[in-house]
Amino acid sequence: MLSRRKLFPLLAGAALSAQAPKKRPNIIFIMSDDHAAHAISAYGSKINKTPNIDRIAQGGTRFANCFVTNSICTPSRGVILTGLYSHLTGIKTLNDKIDPAAPNVAKHLQASGYQTAIIGKWHLVTNPSGFDYWKILPGQGLYNDPVFIEMDGSRKKYPGYCTDLIGDFTLDWLKKRDRDKPFFLMCHHKAPHREWTPSAKYKDLFKDVEIPEPDNLYDEHKGRAGAAERSRMRVGQDNTKTDLKMDPPPGLEGNALRKWAYQVYIKDYLRCVQSVDDNVGRVLDYLDEDKIADNTIIIYNSDQGFFLGDHGWFDKRFMYEECLRTPLLVRWPGHTKPGTVNNDMALNLDFAPTFLDAAGAPVPKDMQGVSLKPLLEGKTPKNWRTEMYYRYWMHLGGGHSVTANYGIRTQRYKLIYYYGKALGSSGAVNQDTPPEWEFFDLKTDPREMKNLYSDPGSQKLIAQLKLRLAKLQAYYKDTPA
Repeated sequence: MLSRRKLFPLLAGAALSAQAPKKRPNIIFIMSDDHAAHAISAYGSKINKTPNIDRIAQGGTRFANCFVTNSICTPSRGVILTGLYSHLTGIKTLNDKIDPAAPNVAKHLQASGYQTAIIGKWHLVTNPSGFDYWKILPGQGLYNDPVFIEMDGSRKKYPGYCTDLIGDFTLDWLKKRDRDKPFFLMCHHKAPHREWTPSAKYKDLFKDVEIPEPDNLYDEHKGRAGAAERSRMRVGQDNTKTDLKMDPPPGLEGNALRKWAYQVYIKDYLRCVQSVDDNVGRVLDYLDEDKIADNTIIIYNSDQGFFLGDHGWFDKRFMYEECLRTPLLVRWPGHTKPGTVNNDMALNLDFAPTFLDAAGAPVPKDMQGVSLKPLLEGKTPKNWRTEMYYRYWMHLGGGHSVTANYGIRTQRYKLIYYYGKALGSSGAVNQDTPPEWEFFDLKTDPREMKNLYSDPGSQKLIAQLKLRLAKLQAYYKDTPA
């Protein structure tokens, strides 16, 4: 039997051990490009299976209502890094660059003792700052035998398929990391961005399968704002030979052309997704093998959603649900309950505050997002948002002729304002395009097929939403068109 003198130090040591703070979590943020939530089986996809991405949902939380504030690549990345809207970062279009001297979440985590890395698609013009290690694609990058920019500024071409190479480089960094520090790793895939080139491994996937068509593939946009008709992203009609890798059969036009092109486009898109899913699995497997899964937050997201033939379109930019909505899956052992679904409204604006909050680092007061940590732990704050503000700026020179637009989305309704500037079919700015509105009831019309803006019974509600939209603009320090 132990003496009282020997027993007390042991008990004291055990108490101190029990009170010792847990190690700060590692954070891995995996982001794809243009991966719509409705092409993920955890989100109920009817067209493909994503077993590895689903593993994150099964082990954590699936956000059913995560939205972007600007549905286009470069601005979205700026929002994620800074926790600020596009009008404050200055990154409104694909041509804008991030200021290397400006604060970002990686710099804040560095200051808090984290090692930081980004691998893959960057797409913010200037080189990354705030990262201890980076290896990035120039611009959009290539699917096959891509060039990467190294930290010394040199460019090196690597043989292989881009998605697999990004997976290779990610695992290589994880194996060589400083094991005495927690880490923040951003793994950014190029796929499944246009022109949707699959790997040789999956070139024949779905070959003899007919992919189900969306119920509004042949949408004629009747009753919608003229912005829908002016847009140039119709499946078939606006696809290029680079997109489809072949010419259409002779004589195809109209709905017959759209039907044919949809199968060609969507199969290549899903083949690209398959490689992303494979490489998500590789990272998850490594976390298990290295025995760090229990202390690692792993997140899967896309920089925005995408039209998968919905409304007859490919691409994004509009405030319609398919591209406004983005997948967000988070597994954080000990915090997220496995297999849970959160229905609260989350924004990509919230990611930077969430990373910092999870790391135990202070969240700068000027960040406009809010930490999702309470939601991850199953606790919705009483004052959590019930509406969000969106603005798309790249209406001139951005392709697809999508008119500038902003709007408000509540839990049930959506009001969109198209403020009158777009490129016409000739490529010239159409200054005569009148401002227009769209109003949708998402409860009765989740596919946004019926514009109720002129509905007499909706006028009082529309007036209220216009006031709330103005308040949101002011709150986020934006100015109306």
